[in-house]
Amino acid sequence: MTDKRENQYRQLGLTIAYYRKLRGYTQLQLAEYVNLSRTHISNLEAPNMPTSISLEKLFDISDVLDVPVKAFFEFREND
Repeated sequence: MTDKRENQYRQLGLTIAYYRKLRGYTQLQLAEYVNLSRTHISNLEAPNMPTSISLEKLFDISDVLDVPVKAFFEFREND
């Protein structure tokens, strides 16, 4: 995996964590809503663990958090 891709996964995970916290969900709650393990959600959100996710699960997370999928990819340039 390239540094660029690792950075993109990191930013995606941090963005998911941001919206999850904004909605007041724990990692466990989100995991249960989208049928993933809490560990997988934790790994997605961990900035030092670039972890992939399927589009289906990303769409599920988008639905649960009531956030458009495109919002997960609006990375800040300084991150």
